[in-house]
Amino acid sequence: MEFHPLLEGAIELHCHSYPSVFSRRQTDWELINDVKIAKMAGVILKSHEASTIDRATLIRLKEPDLHVYGGIVLNEFTGGLSPKAVDMAIRQGAKIIWMPTISAHQHCNHFGKKKTRLFNSERSLPPGEGLTIWNENKQIKPEVNEILSLIGEANITLATGHLAAEEVAVLIDAAKVHGVEKILIQHADLGIAPISIELQKEFAKKGAIIEKCYLACSQDFLDLSVSQMADTIRQIGVNSCVLVTDYGQDHNIPPIEALDHFIREILKAGITEAEVKKMIVDNPRKLLDI
Repeated sequence: MEFHPLLEGAIELHCHSYPSVFSRRQTDWELINDVKIAKMAGVILKSHEASTIDRATLIRLKEPDLHVYGGIVLNEFTGGLSPKAVDMAIRQGAKIIWMPTISAHQHCNHFGKKKTRLFNSERSLPPGEGLTIWNENKQIKPEVNEILSLIGEANITLATGHLAAEEVAVLIDAAKVHGVEKILIQHADLGIAPISIELQKEFAKKGAIIEKCYLACSQDFLDLSVSQMADTIRQIGVNSCVLVTDYGQDHNIPPIEALDHFIREILKAGITEAEVKKMIVDNPRKLLDI
């Protein structure tokens, strides 16, 4: 297909590819091929169940002109809220540390009783109540403070994963104490862990970047329309938003094709080309410090 010219120089911060225990539409190499065809600058590889740093490093060896990076999601499968895992990931070149996603308490509550194509294996949901960043008194756990300190020292990006909105609010304040400058609020409009527009604006004022995620508008969720999402972008401001897809599921179109669709639809909703470029080129580069 012929990709939209606005994709030139863009970076997709949130998509999934194979290898994975979940069914994925594309391999890493098929994803990278689309990135090259679209003349994009790069992509972040994300996996719920394993580090993607090694995969990204190998891809960069073959494609040195691309910004392909990885990180680690702090799910139970990767050690949970482990400072040691974070320290090693940073030493290996992680660009992003994601808070728990499918191991998060919020995620387990949301999907625990659902029948869905996204998480259709009982093994994908951890036993128990899932991970939280705080104790029973809603005080940040010591290991989370240590993780935030490591992220701040490395000057990389903290992503909020599938934490509940009230956890995210506490996490942002704690991150600031530890010198974390780059904070990415993940798929704020998505039904897994929704964040009100009022909180989104508050988080943006504190310097966080808000993901505007195409998956929230998909048939999988139908949480809002692209037009409604465009309105939230206008309320927050394009300087504090990034456009992402969170695609890669085998029943959906490939991630870069989805990003192309997202761009075309958001333009029809009144967002300008300059604003789109800010959200898919400039803001991702700031988060990745490239």
